[in-house]
Amino acid sequence: MTLRKRKQRFEILNDASQHCLERNHKQTNVYAGTNGSSNTSPWEVAITAIRSPLQTTEIIPLLGLSVGLILGCFHFWYVQSLHENFLWFSNIQEVEQEISFRTECGLYYSYYKQMLQAPTISRGLKELLYDNKTESRRTINLLKRMNIYQEVILSILYRILSLQRYLEPVYFYLYTVFGLQALYVISIYITSWLLSGTWISGALAALWYILNRIDTTRVEFTIPLRENWSLPFFALQIMAITYYLRPLLKPLQQRCSLALIMASTFLFCVSWQFNQFILLIQALALFSLDCLDMVPASKVTSLYFVHVASLLLVCILQFNNSMLLGSLVLSFILAALVVRHLQRNLKSGDFVVRVVKLLLHLVVVFSLTVLTNNTSKRILGLESDEHIFKFLKAKFGFGSTRDFDAKLYLCEEAFGLLPYDTFQRLLHTLILPSYLLVLVITVIIAIIVAIRNLSCSSCSAQFQSTSIKEENMIILRPDMAYNLIHNVLFGLLALSTMRMKYLWTSHMCVFASAAICSNHLWSLSLKAIRLYSPQWVRVMRFAVPILIFIYLYHEFWPKIMAELSDLREFYDPDTVELMNWIKLKTSKNAVFAGSMQLLAGVKLCTGRTITNHPHYEDKKLRERTKQIYQIYSRRSPEEVYSILRLYGTDYIILEDSICYERRHSRGCRLRDLLDTANGHMMDGSGANDPDLKPSPYPRFCDEIKSNAPPYTIYFSRVFKNKTFHVYKLKKKKDKPY
Repeated sequence: MTLRKRKQRFEILNDASQHCLERNHKQTNVYAGTNGSSNTSPWEVAITAIRSPLQTTEIIPLLGLSVGLILGCFHFWYVQSLHENFLWFSNIQEVEQEISFRTECGLYYSYYKQMLQAPTISRGLKELLYDNKTESRRTINLLKRMNIYQEVILSILYRILSLQRYLEPVYFYLYTVFGLQALYVISIYITSWLLSGTWISGALAALWYILNRIDTTRVEFTIPLRENWSLPFFALQIMAITYYLRPLLKPLQQRCSLALIMASTFLFCVSWQFNQFILLIQALALFSLDCLDMVPASKVTSLYFVHVASLLLVCILQFNNSMLLGSLVLSFILAALVVRHLQRNLKSGDFVVRVVKLLLHLVVVFSLTVLTNNTSKRILGLESDEHIFKFLKAKFGFGSTRDFDAKLYLCEEAFGLLPYDTFQRLLHTLILPSYLLVLVITVIIAIIVAIRNLSCSSCSAQFQSTSIKEENMIILRPDMAYNLIHNVLFGLLALSTMRMKYLWTSHMCVFASAAICSNHLWSLSLKAIRLYSPQWVRVMRFAVPILIFIYLYHEFWPKIMAELSDLREFYDPDTVELMNWIKLKTSKNAVFAGSMQLLAGVKLCTGRTITNHPHYEDKKLRERTKQIYQIYSRRSPEEVYSILRLYGTDYIILEDSICYERRHSRGCRLRDLLDTANGHMMDGSGANDPDLKPSPYPRFCDEIKSNAPPYTIYFSRVFKNKTFHVYKLKKKKDKPY
């Protein structure tokens, strides 16, 4: 009798477990609808449309795909129009067009121009592999040092397709970057659709992204910047990962989504030098979800291998770039996989035991990461990224520093904290309150699920454990859990470093819109106030985003029209005059020294050899830049002359905006950074460190204009306008001025 009762009890519990699995199959999305075609994924919609005639249930999803494409095309047209209107780009001179690519943007575009001007493609590639114009008296492999494969491929396509008759090279470049922004918007749109189950959330995410343009992108005025090439592929990767982490995918669907993840991750990595730091944060998100049992370990492992394969492939393409081999993300992934393999019983035991094991697991993984990374850097002799860690150490208060490179980053607004006005703009578009509300709710749900997962293995029966895990998956699906952790980590990064806000704000649009259009969020909210019914959930799910659409249209459509009608013109006559003078009055082999931002423009506009440039990921270049910048310090003319001659300099370009800088506060002006690094007291009133001493020499950039004998022995002024002063270095055979 006892045996029979046990058997009956087992059958009842087994049926309950099977019912849970079936319920999980039906409720496939914590933020999705429960019926209708709105739950259909974009891939299923596209495949169905190709294979069969349109049915009534397919019209709305196909409309959703059409809306996504329209929004992507609108963003392309919008940023292209803004770029044209702000600069009157199609009507200004070629030199003005090139000058508009400021700082490092001009450096990257110069290689596209260089490839097009080369007699043949092979000759152009050879010039990039053995370049001696980017850093005077030094031959470097540009494909190894810089992420410029996009410029190479684009220039080859332009030549092969014979587009010279139809499109100027600069427009082919511009339209490609703007086209990637369309891909960016479409990826955001589909990601939100996948999370919510309705394309309306995708439309809201895309609209928020476009309206928050100041905080989501800066593509219209920094076109060649590496992030404008890479972030669309990163958004595509997030979209593919979101689909890959959905439960109950068929093997073919998993393989296809994994292939898309691999392709997008590789394209992201090959187009941005900061790829390793972004992938590290992504790996930390996956690691967190794995430890808390929110994502299947097998899928996390697959994504780890995608990261490793992408970085190694880029490393090969960049001729064994040691900076990638010594990256933190590779060390972390290796440590995480090794420790997980050795600690196989991590997810066993009761709650307390599992928490203790998890804490030990974290300590071992991070300790092994640091050990592995330090060892690999010593073996490789890697020093290219040391300035980043010096900057981070000083930024987060682990001691003050006088290091020139670290202070150069610390004093830039882009690397400071996220300013308050960002939140004001996000509040005005309603995205910030929506985001904070759903973030709090989702974090609470995630904490509950994490605690239940950690307690799950204490269940006495295996089927009970499985039942709890399946129930947790219904409460918070793996793809939503990933997007939550991803968003939180990138949010912390954005709050600490303003330049990284573009990684956060774009995904904020996805996260907030998906939650607003979710079944689950509205079910919880209405149950909390005892007004729950399926009809009310359906009404709120669609009524709220529609009301937001109405508000955004009423508030921002007139502003967009006014912005598009605001016609301006590029105007920088001093820089144009300088570039034209260099092209006409100096030898093609002349070497120029100056600020790295200006020299990038000199290389692009004139093709002259330069001493330094803004691509700062090389220790020797950083040391060279600090030496060249002594033209703005308090050093003797003999010392400055010797330094400049060491790098083969023929001309120096002095900028009044740097010599008499007022943009930064005292202590952050370039001349202050140089003075403290040299052990000299800073200009102006204010305290100085007690060990700093006054310099015996006046400031070089100011005193050279006096034409005093100590300076005229070595330098002669050959060009002057309101902004720039160019001096030629005299050789021994030259007579004094």
